[in-house]
Amino acid sequence: MKGISPNISGIALSFILFFMGIPVFSQALSPRIANYKISVKLDPEEKILDGKMTLYWKNPSRDTIRELQFHMYLNAFKNTESTFWQESGGQLRGMKVKASDPMVWGWVDILRMEDKNGEDLTSGIKFIQPDDDNEKDQTVISVPLVNPVEPEGSVDLNIVFRSKLPRIFARTGYSDEYFLAAQWFPKIGVYEPEGMRYAEVGQWNCHQYHSHSEFYANFGVYEVEITLSERFTVGATGVLKSKTDNTDGTKTLLYIAEDVVDFAWTASPVFQVVEDQWQDVKIMVYLQPEHLSQADRHTESVKAALSYFDKNLGKYPYSTITIVDPPLRGMGSSGMEYPTFITAGCLWGMPAGMRLTEMVTIHEFGHNYFMGLLATNEFEEAWMDEGFNTYFEARIMDFTYGDKTSFVDFNGFHFGDFENQRLGYTTMRNPKIAEVFRNAWEFQHGGYGSLSYAKSATWLLTLDRLIGRPTMDEILKTYFERWKFKHPCGKDFIDIVNEIVRKNHGTQFGDSMNWFFDQVLYGSDVCDYKLARIRNKKIKPPEGIHEISGNKMTYKSIEYENIIYESKVIIHRLGEVFMPVEVFVHFDNDEEILEKWDGKSRTKEFAYERPEKIVWAQIDPEKKIMIDIDFHNNSLTTKPKRAVIWKYALKFLFRLQNTMQFFSVFT
Repeated sequence: MKGISPNISGIALSFILFFMGIPVFSQALSPRIANYKISVKLDPEEKILDGKMTLYWKNPSRDTIRELQFHMYLNAFKNTESTFWQESGGQLRGMKVKASDPMVWGWVDILRMEDKNGEDLTSGIKFIQPDDDNEKDQTVISVPLVNPVEPEGSVDLNIVFRSKLPRIFARTGYSDEYFLAAQWFPKIGVYEPEGMRYAEVGQWNCHQYHSHSEFYANFGVYEVEITLSERFTVGATGVLKSKTDNTDGTKTLLYIAEDVVDFAWTASPVFQVVEDQWQDVKIMVYLQPEHLSQADRHTESVKAALSYFDKNLGKYPYSTITIVDPPLRGMGSSGMEYPTFITAGCLWGMPAGMRLTEMVTIHEFGHNYFMGLLATNEFEEAWMDEGFNTYFEARIMDFTYGDKTSFVDFNGFHFGDFENQRLGYTTMRNPKIAEVFRNAWEFQHGGYGSLSYAKSATWLLTLDRLIGRPTMDEILKTYFERWKFKHPCGKDFIDIVNEIVRKNHGTQFGDSMNWFFDQVLYGSDVCDYKLARIRNKKIKPPEGIHEISGNKMTYKSIEYENIIYESKVIIHRLGEVFMPVEVFVHFDNDEEILEKWDGKSRTKEFAYERPEKIVWAQIDPEKKIMIDIDFHNNSLTTKPKRAVIWKYALKFLFRLQNTMQFFSVFT
């Protein structure tokens, strides 16, 4: 290469290429805006990470950048005055710690920051609070630059930092000698140029760490050296490139991860590692020793996910996937996702028919697509990662394990994943508590999980069934191909829905599908159709007085030769949300009629005059409108069968008996 001295070593050359933004190991798949070279050492006794890093950041805009903003995520665990702690109360997903515990706290400090010219930027660092007025929160910093970054220019920063890992209760930290290092270093925010997502002008998007929010970052290359005691087994994002045994009883591991938005790692002296393969993807499961017998549950479920995504969305571009099984006292780190690296969770002796391990593994792997490859803003549009991912989780679970048995198939109980997700929404105490489209931290009085995960997955399935699976898959594949390794927002997905639906179905669903999203995404109302009444009335000859040629006459008492019924089905729309509705009507001669209705009016009547009576009718017989809040009022019959009642009564008694037997073991 012209201009590079032939005396430069191979390592130095790689370093130069890396920080010039030139791919070292493969062709770049992403813009590689934020690139990190990190060297970190773990002190397992003090739970301290001492690190040095060089950040190479490219300005993606035509703006001159005079300040940088960084996330300092670990400062959320610094004290009870942080915004995260104020919102969470020191607990997350049922995991809680005591503020009186001196080892519970975590933090990150920048000891020194300078640019490539040696200009010291440390003294200019200040904490900012872009989301609230909590001046005590220290999870975001602003760094004024001595040398501004020109449009489409770049900046190199050398940073020395120290991090203290908290006791695990929320995603990251330690438990005894188990370490899960996530969001562990100063991480640059995302600068959004004008026109990107919702940016009307160029702006930093760097939110504080909240209880109900996750993350948002640019793609880049990570070159991370981890030094720690040789006793530890380590797993991490990316690929292990080298291992060096040091003379002081430590080892240094070099990991490379390309075209990813984050880097996480784990360490424990007791991990048992099981390896497997799916096509060209190496699968590594880091298990607790007591869970070794459950290795296949992790490997087989992630293979199912890899295969399904490959066929129905797009190719997994990385060569590894690491699955971590946290210890019982580290379960606060379970069920989390990072690029090529996920945490699952299992319990010893969990029956094969209770597929919690499989569900979590499939769900967390899916985040490598929804948040990983399609790098949406989890702070602002949680539904775009959690909703899409839960929708795909349920598709994969139901496809792999059966749509009625995929989640639980044990001791006479069985139900599917989509059933489980729908119930997560429809059984909310207040399903109208908020609209799905809002910042994650603004679900102040509840609803974040049920709306971002369960409701969003449910309305995505509703869309799927309304427009048909082939059209839905074309939408999803188009979305993936068009937006992988980028930062899409909600309107980008909606634009693709409108494009593909119009192409495949014309105006069958209107000029666009905006009416659908206005209700299920941007609105908080519910959908509820009720089959209110079935009426069969025999048509009798007229009675009373009628006139013939001006003379009043009494109707003769006659009977029609054939009995004719005036039959009606009456439907009420109880909710504010409307959907196109099908109604299935069954007559006593076994003839059936499928009616269609736009679903908009408050009531709808279907009337018939015919010799047969209506026996029963059902709204939405194919269960397309999964967003309907109450399926129990969707059907009605004129002939209830006692046998059906006894069937469910006997099943209830059977399950009650088995449940009592199960609990008797522990008494």
